Amino acid sequence: MFRSLRRMLCGVAAALLIPLGAGAQTALAADTAHGVGVAHAADAARVADAVAAEAGAGYWHTSGRQILDAAGQPVRIAGINWFGFETGNYVVHGLWSRDYKSMIDQMRSLGYNTIRIPYSDDIFKSTTAPNSIDFSSGKNADLQGLNSLQILDRIVSYAGQDGLRVILDRHRPDAGGQSALWYTAAVPESTWITNLKALATRYKGQDAVVGIDLHNEPHDPACWGCGDTATDWRLAAQRAGNAVLSVNPDLLIFVEGVQSFNGVSGWWGGNLMGVGQYPVQLSVANRVVYSAHDYATSVAQQSWFSDPAFPANMPGIWDKYWGYIFKQNIAPVWVGEFGTTLQSTVDQKWLAALVSYLRPTSTYGADSFHWTFWSWNPNSGDTGGILKDDWQTVDTVKDGYLASVKAPGFPGTGSGSGGGGGGGGTATCAAVYTVSSDWGGGFNAEVKVSNTGTAAIGSWKVTWTWSGAQQITSMWNASYTQSGTTVAAVNASHNGAVPAGGSASFGFGGTPGGGAVPSVSCAAA
Repeated sequence: MFRSLRRMLCGVAAALLIPLGAGAQTALAADTAHGVGVAHAADAARVADAVAAEAGAGYWHTSGRQILDAAGQPVRIAGINWFGFETGNYVVHGLWSRDYKSMIDQMRSLGYNTIRIPYSDDIFKSTTAPNSIDFSSGKNADLQGLNSLQILDRIVSYAGQDGLRVILDRHRPDAGGQSALWYTAAVPESTWITNLKALATRYKGQDAVVGIDLHNEPHDPACWGCGDTATDWRLAAQRAGNAVLSVNPDLLIFVEGVQSFNGVSGWWGGNLMGVGQYPVQLSVANRVVYSAHDYATSVAQQSWFSDPAFPANMPGIWDKYWGYIFKQNIAPVWVGEFGTTLQSTVDQKWLAALVSYLRPTSTYGADSFHWTFWSWNPNSGDTGGILKDDWQTVDTVKDGYLASVKAPGFPGTGSGSGGGGGGGGTATCAAVYTVSSDWGGGFNAEVKVSNTGTAAIGSWKVTWTWSGAQQITSMWNASYTQSGTTVAAVNASHNGAVPAGGSASFGFGGTPGGGAVPSVSCAAA
């Protein structure tokens, strides 16, 4: 019903690793919504910059509503969907435009710490060949001649080196489209489980892959707790989850909801009302993370959007469908997909309310909901992406909404295939200032910081002086000071480290508009 509207225009997507302090422990029972805080994105990650440096290492497990790392420290998944393997391209999208390493570097620089990668079972077929990859000018050079699974290996390896974690998402049984149930006539349950076990085995011992999302968006006639083995998604998730854990017991098992439970219908994959009565029970304890999807009107209308109380009614809606699992300390909850074009006022209010509901990192640390935004790709027809259509420019307004729930990355694995910088060399940077919109009374701008040296940089500072009377009104992904017409912007804790050849970016709003683009300087350390 809903994902049938998720048209892909190409046709053929950080864990704040904070040991909980007294304030966060007190907050365990206090779930009052707080403001979204778009204006000061850097605050979301700054609170635990020093103590969180090594948290998130190793494999993860659950404890109550939290996800803990191998050392028992709580982590927060704060990531992005990068789709394409599930389509007829059989590889993540955008490689027709850019090198995959530069995209992963950019994700990290923006403060995303996890990548959800959808796939279909077609990538396991020997006849499947990835396509639409640009190899010119050295781009994606190490992907030439590889099949889809081998390319996935490279992406996982580089993401792990960069300090990002990966969740693999069985999105479709084949590239033709999604399925309501976890099996079809062409792809039976046995194939689904065989391929899940193959992935779990493939990445055994490689902790960049923290878990597998068993099946994307089960929906009617899928049920939860009805007892019919042909349609009961909860029972199927137990069979598949146990199969995965039989070959790789370290993985987290991400289980989405269904569409309907006891006559109450919602988003595909978004209804977890049955968990309280019928929890998923696996052979290995502390591995289940429940996953919900939630969308705005650019995907489909729902009754709650026209409620006179909107958006104040939304926390109650989310509590009913999936939030109670977190609030009752049953298990962690991961909002695996949420997104919008942001074109309507309703959608803007929805996203602000949802981000607030997910709990600001600066207030709650890792005692929070987990999330991966849909999507990195601009070519999701009903949501758009964090990147604009050029596959390079960041939609700083959309990205800015997420600032308060972002978090730093994880320790890099050091097993990637290149990039990331190293000892020796020169630490230098350059900055480019671009006005993204100007309406006379105000403007938005983005600054891209590029590492132009031969060594990784750990921090950067950008300065400029306006010729007019411009004043910054808000900034995201950096912090700033302004003295007269001179501005100094310093990286946030999540995007200060930039590898040689890599880049980071930040954005801001200012007033009035109409000013000339100033000269900018960049200093690296």
